[in-house]
Amino acid sequence: MMISKRSPEEEYIISESPEICVGENTGWIKQVARAFPALQNKSYRAYFSGQLISLIGTWLQIVSQGWLVLQLTNSALQIGLIAALSTLPSLFLTLFGGVIVDQFPKQKILLATQAASMLLAFTLGILTLTGEVTVWMIGITAFLLGIVTAIDSPARQAFISEIVTKEQLPSAIALNSGIFNAARVIGPSIAGLLIALIGTGGAFIVNGFSYIAVLIALLWMKVQFPTERRKLHAIRAIKEGLTYSFTHPIIRTLIIFTGVSSVFGWSYTTLMPLIAQNTFHLGAAGLGYLYAASGLGSLLATLLIATFSKKISPEIFILGGSILFAISLILFSYTSHLLMGLILLFLTGLGLLSQFAMMNTVIQSLVSSELRGRVISIYILMFIGLTPIGNIGAGWLAEHIGTGATMRTGALVILIFSSVILYYRNKIRTAYDAYKKKIEKPDYTTG
Repeated sequence: MMISKRSPEEEYIISESPEICVGENTGWIKQVARAFPALQNKSYRAYFSGQLISLIGTWLQIVSQGWLVLQLTNSALQIGLIAALSTLPSLFLTLFGGVIVDQFPKQKILLATQAASMLLAFTLGILTLTGEVTVWMIGITAFLLGIVTAIDSPARQAFISEIVTKEQLPSAIALNSGIFNAARVIGPSIAGLLIALIGTGGAFIVNGFSYIAVLIALLWMKVQFPTERRKLHAIRAIKEGLTYSFTHPIIRTLIIFTGVSSVFGWSYTTLMPLIAQNTFHLGAAGLGYLYAASGLGSLLATLLIATFSKKISPEIFILGGSILFAISLILFSYTSHLLMGLILLFLTGLGLLSQFAMMNTVIQSLVSSELRGRVISIYILMFIGLTPIGNIGAGWLAEHIGTGATMRTGALVILIFSSVILYYRNKIRTAYDAYKKKIEKPDYTTG
């Protein structure tokens, strides 16, 4: 279904969600439906179901790829390089991806990107199962998948605007973050078991089949693409989006902090295969437990923001999340006790996703609707596109100063940069409060 004439305040939340089948509105299910109105949308439910399965498969591939590189090379730097290759295209192509998304039907774009991702997963799986796989083959596959992701990510986020009603929009960001983090919990746990049972090649094949679910959902949905579209010159459109983002004081600050957190915060996950093997003496299943612990914390962060974002000022989530993440990661870098490590990883995921999810929410609450796609692509550039720097840097540092010192360095940078958020806290709170007053107007109804 196509929704017309949305206000910028209503449209902001489009960027972040899909959901799950609700069934009858009875008992706790009814309460969930009230909390997340998007759950009532049939097209949205279909899209959610497909995305959930597909994202679980994606995490199968992430974990299996890291473990395979570790088995082939036993090198932290090589793991970091391969992880960097999977996100490097986002650094150069995501801005163009945002322009493409504004020009063509998002449903067709997603059909193409999901099919391409499926083909790459099957290719890597076959190469691994036949024993022909090498590190450079993994690198090429990771790079090609990164190119697909540079277009897929902004399309997937913006597509939600075409399948939900106005009253369902406020639940979109929380639901999208929720599905991603639920997959982060389920995927790594399954990956560890699958690697033990059928090997990394089999896990890649399972990921390939997981894309069928989202392809079926996309083919089933009937979505109308708007016939009137503004023609955009790619370079001029990108420049316009960059100018808007980096001249807006709050959006600029949050986007820059997103990049800093991506480089110095998120990169710790690249070291997980090495930490699992050398610090905790775990196999592939144990690696899955480490990823899942962080994912559980991230999932809790999503639920907390969905529940309390209207009651708690955004800077509390951003600052509190940054501090919790940094302290937990520093403590994790010193422990060799598995249970304590899992608890600290849980807190690390809780802190990191609290700050990321709230920064994303504030950015999109302030952005002008006609520039939404391009601002989303800039956010993705900072969130995903800069991770190669963090991945390579983390791998290089780990080989020279050790994994513990590498994680502590990143955590300290996050703590230092949090002072900028502290400086802007009142402006962030004022701007977000003004947004909430607009979105809560009495005329905000289903249209």
